[in-house]
Amino acid sequence: MTVARLVVLVSGHGSNLQAVLDGCAAGQLDAQVVGVISDRPDAFGLERARRANLPAIAQPKLAAQDRAAYDTALAIRISDFEPDWIVLAGWMRLLSASLLDRFPGKVVNLHPALPETFPGTHAIERAFSAYQRGEIAHTGVMVHFVPDEGVDSGPVLAQQVVAIEPTDTLETLEARMHAMEHHLLVNTLNLLCAS
Repeated sequence: MTVARLVVLVSGHGSNLQAVLDGCAAGQLDAQVVGVISDRPDAFGLERARRANLPAIAQPKLAAQDRAAYDTALAIRISDFEPDWIVLAGWMRLLSASLLDRFPGKVVNLHPALPETFPGTHAIERAFSAYQRGEIAHTGVMVHFVPDEGVDSGPVLAQQVVAIEPTDTLETLEARMHAMEHHLLVNTLNLLCAS
């Protein structure tokens, strides 16, 4: 059986990418990252890829490009790697049908919230504010398919509740959320790659 090929898209620090790389290296994840692409040339995730001797590609959106043109160019870059799965690990751009239609059923996203709660950006901060207002007692993390242009609304592959403690600050909650993201992403990808 061949090892699953992963292309990871990142926009920032890349700690979830690092969790995937570490999972592959430790044999916890029967896959290999074959390329890393970022929409931000200064994203530290690209440096993590370079340190792992992987292709690290900056693909910023040009001012003259509309979303469809950008996603078409991105899809061509991704296609070069012949991926089994495309992993959005801290990718901060909404993908359009120009890309998603090229890779049906192959795009997976990690989101730091439970299904139907806090879609989009700043999910952890928004959850913490809701907790402080007495509206929620917990938040969580999910991994889901990205079949269309909906925001964090695709079919859920896995989810895990994360309690918000009375002593939590935003920083302590973020730390626990990131630890859960790393764990859930690696475990979920392992199940996908084994199927």
